[in-house]
Amino acid sequence: MGRAMQRREFITFLGSAVAAWPLTVRAQQPERMRRIGVLMAHAENDPEGKVFVAVFRETLQKLGWAEGRNIRIDIRWAADVELMPGFAKELIALKPDLIVANNTPTTAAVLKETSTIPIVFAVVADPVGSGFVASLFEQFGE
Repeated sequence: MGRAMQRREFITFLGSAVAAWPLTVRAQQPERMRRIGVLMAHAENDPEGKVFVAVFRETLQKLGWAEGRNIRIDIRWAADVELMPGFAKELIALKPDLIVANNTPTTAAVLKETSTIPIVFAVVADPVGSGFVASLFEQFGE
């Protein structure tokens, strides 16, 4: 399977995970606008980063989450690792319901700023070794 196909399937999975997270909340508070913070380790004009965000938005929309209607997505583009801590702080200050981090450095930056906002991370080589989670099995209830 090609890298592009793996990435597309992963992003689809990520969108599904984000969409499944607030199902009960959606039933309880259908009018509340949800907010997702996204910290990308790319320049805003980077083609790969643009594809990631476009597929993420498209997947959310297919699952009933439309920007401006029931969701707001705040994206920070941090191609330079030194910018990540500041952008992580900005996103946390917006009080999102969820944060998406697209790699190990962005995940680390966000985790330094919050332990209360759920974080969905994507391309992380070793989440246990990086200290992001205690165990992959505990995260999935096994």
